[in-house]
Amino acid sequence: MAAAPGGYADILKAPHAARLLIGTLVGRLPNGTAPIAIMMFTRAEGGSYSLAGGLAAVYGVGNAIGQPLLGRAVDLHGQPRVQFPAALVSALGMVVLVLAGTEPLPLAYAAVAVAGLFTPPLEGGLRALWPSVLGREDRVHRAYALDAVAQEIMFTVGPLLVTLLVALRSPAAALLVINAIGVLGALSVVLSEPSRAWRSAPREAHWLGALRSPGLLALLGAFFFVGLAMGSIAVAGIAYAEEHGNESVYGWLMAALGLGALIGGVAYGARQWAGAPESRLQVLVGLLALGYLPLTLTPGVVAMTALAALAGVFLAPAIACAFIVVDRHAPRGTVTEAFSWLVTTFGVGAAAGTAVAGPVVQLSGTTASFAVAVAGGFAALLVLLATRRVLAVPLHRPRHAGDVVAASENDRNGAVEPGFSTGHQA
Repeated sequence: MAAAPGGYADILKAPHAARLLIGTLVGRLPNGTAPIAIMMFTRAEGGSYSLAGGLAAVYGVGNAIGQPLLGRAVDLHGQPRVQFPAALVSALGMVVLVLAGTEPLPLAYAAVAVAGLFTPPLEGGLRALWPSVLGREDRVHRAYALDAVAQEIMFTVGPLLVTLLVALRSPAAALLVINAIGVLGALSVVLSEPSRAWRSAPREAHWLGALRSPGLLALLGAFFFVGLAMGSIAVAGIAYAEEHGNESVYGWLMAALGLGALIGGVAYGARQWAGAPESRLQVLVGLLALGYLPLTLTPGVVAMTALAALAGVFLAPAIACAFIVVDRHAPRGTVTEAFSWLVTTFGVGAAAGTAVAGPVVQLSGTTASFAVAVAGGFAALLVLLATRRVLAVPLHRPRHAGDVVAASENDRNGAVEPGFSTGHQA
């Protein structure tokens, strides 16, 4: 382990890097804020909590289905021809919801389904662009950590922005403004030179696409349980706040989790790490699971907030390391699709965690609901340990130690300097 030269400033000074990172985060605002925005709009229209939850769930299901499908389309047809049209269609789905309201119900459900299904895979697209933008492998790995940190900022700031727009105008205005901003973010990305120039490598025709990689399947299995842990913490946090008679406690706990992840991501990306990322991921997920364990103590609010910050420390490093593993195990020509599958699996796991933790709170109380997060963390670790032999053999690596790789699959225009590899070789 050694200090990384240049740090995050070195990443952001690279041509196009800051624009791509900011554009992607802005473009993903509709996705990051959709559940709260949809629920607030539905309630303002007089809909029940059940309807609000149902519409948000349909959006989530559509998003889970659409991300890998659109990711595959990006790999086949390039970013501008998929990302921006998808952003427009997704935003139009939300416009239909605002104009029609929650009646008739079939139209409302169809509108949020379309909005979710066509959410552009900007997250996976950004990770596919980093090699051609940054060149060296160490800089790309550091960019993955920066990406994970930026996500934590977005998921903290996004809901606050929705709340502010609702307070200033209305939930309908919030939905429209957030989606308009998202379209502008997507437009900024696809008009950039790296996005327009990027081409995926030729791919083997296979209906499974990225899912034919055993290593990728193992990673997705593990991160389903990481997502489950995160989803259950959201429910457990609400139950804890209700027990302590103050709804704002929930906000403090979630903010502490985000702060912990932010600190962990910054620290992780500031170092160069030796050894295989697959082995490192096992350690990080194990530490993540251990970090959830003290939450089951459910102490007073101040101590619980501190424990929540501790629990978040290893989340961003684990996600950043997972990005590297995805890149090493994605079949040739499927990199955007593979990253999109990680996003989908994490989201499905979070939904499952929410579904599991709710009944657990009802039957066994708040402590047991935090135990669901602990179980999810250790289940993720067990998956990684059980599949370590599969993960130890990436699909793409130099044939012999010291081999020089001419180019990355994500850099068919030759922007990557010789010797660099993201795990995809010609």
